Amino acid sequence: MVKKYFPILEWLPSYGREEFAGDWAAGLTVGVMLIPQGMAYAMLAGLPPIYGLYAATVPLIMYAIFGTSRQLAVGPVALVSLLTASGVGQFAEVGSEEFIALTLLLSMLVGLIRFGMGLFRLGFLVNFLSHPVISGFTSAAALIIGLNQLKHLLGLDIPRSNQVHRILIDAIGSLQAVHWPTLILGLGGILIITQSKKLHRSIPGALIAVVFGILIVYGFDLHEAGVSIVGTVPSGLPGFEVPRWSWSDAKALFPIALTISLIGFVESIAIARSIQLKHRNYEIDSNQELIGLGMANIAGAFFQSFPTTGGFSRSAVNDQAGAKTGMASLISASLMVLTLLFLTPLFYYLPNALLASVIMVAVFGLIDWREAWHLWRHDRRDFIMLTVTFVATLAGGIQEGILLGLVLSLGLVIYRSSDPHMAVLGRIPGTDIFRNVKRFPQVEIDEQVAILRFDAQLFFANINHFREEVDRLVRTKPQLRHFLISAEAINALDSSAVHMLHQLVEDFESQQIQLVFSAVKGPVRDVFHRNGLVERIGASNFFTSTADAVGAIEKRQS
Repeated sequence: MVKKYFPILEWLPSYGREEFAGDWAAGLTVGVMLIPQGMAYAMLAGLPPIYGLYAATVPLIMYAIFGTSRQLAVGPVALVSLLTASGVGQFAEVGSEEFIALTLLLSMLVGLIRFGMGLFRLGFLVNFLSHPVISGFTSAAALIIGLNQLKHLLGLDIPRSNQVHRILIDAIGSLQAVHWPTLILGLGGILIITQSKKLHRSIPGALIAVVFGILIVYGFDLHEAGVSIVGTVPSGLPGFEVPRWSWSDAKALFPIALTISLIGFVESIAIARSIQLKHRNYEIDSNQELIGLGMANIAGAFFQSFPTTGGFSRSAVNDQAGAKTGMASLISASLMVLTLLFLTPLFYYLPNALLASVIMVAVFGLIDWREAWHLWRHDRRDFIMLTVTFVATLAGGIQEGILLGLVLSLGLVIYRSSDPHMAVLGRIPGTDIFRNVKRFPQVEIDEQVAILRFDAQLFFANINHFREEVDRLVRTKPQLRHFLISAEAINALDSSAVHMLHQLVEDFESQQIQLVFSAVKGPVRDVFHRNGLVERIGASNFFTSTADAVGAIEKRQS
């Protein structure tokens, strides 16, 4: 039982030299990636770069203890960073002391929401976010994130915005003031990162680009020529500090905290499950993942960390570099500690344009054009959902886009629940096999018998649809004497459905039509018995298969 809530106890007692060799290499590789990425994502979140290193220490340690994935790399990620900036930016000036205090409170709220969801086993709630909606939202958010970095890439004073058209208008209007040394540095960083990825994914292209930028700025005194640099980066470990708490602030931040909790968890669980398929020696528990990610954010908030989650690119590199257990994350966190203690002075001459190039390369990889093209060819309904979410996020902003996406996802669930598949069946000649008359036009149809298969649970949202189809069938068969419901796909029945069936029996009696059921599942039979439907319909009108029911009906007719 203890191991369930502390997954580290699953692998730590048997930990050996073989696991350490892989974890050591992976931990150092991911740690090297985290240094420039953490600083860049902190800047994206509206915080000083040092907070990115803070967010790559305690959260990694906590997830290694409480998380079930042994390869998931937790830390700052681009999408959550942008959500943080856009959410907290509504209540405080970006970068101010008030902004930082609210961001730490946001991290605490995200942690509490995730921890609570895991504790009460609510991981299934993320299933209500459909993949097309997530894809549309993520692609639009990636564009917003990337274009918000134009100010650093071009060396321009462009206001931050969550609306793409505003960013582009401001950027185009300021093009005559582009700072060319800054632009050349940024483009050089993008080139280094993208080309190193082509050579091998484990090559720390972002770190190479950062070193390149620092050396160029320092060697040619480009900071004197107007190139914006990070400047003094505080050294030392983050101090323990209780996040400032007030009910008014918590209430204001709750919507964005809930959004980050759900979106971040979807991202984390997706990469964790895809990697786990390659490693059959452990299992992913979605509810424990929520607890692990929750603890990472709760503890991180006390050590000046902004919201974190599992990242796609670092997790993939962690796996490819040979990570075997959560020890890889502990090694990455140790490297962050060494960086905070001894290496922060080296980042003084780091140009902001290089951090912008790190962000732009990372986020533009999130734009999923292939998914849009696939849906256009194979599922236009889902393509429309993706497109609407994409356009709404671009035009209205991050929070408006994800809110619309949630509404669309829930709307789709409701629509599909209220309009499930049904099939009128007929017998294939010479057999006891019954198939959909629309798909098998050669089936035999008895004008005195109607057979309807209902492929969903029968409950309040779809009983009207069911009854309409029953009435339509009755109207098309003037000689109808038996109405057979093939219930093999009906796995649940609520009180509204029971009431509707009682009414159906009464209506059929007035029309001298006998209601018959076949293949009723055990739990549904129990509902029939408890509500007197078996007695009302007659036990002799329930059969184990459609073939048995049709055979009995034919005997009665003869």
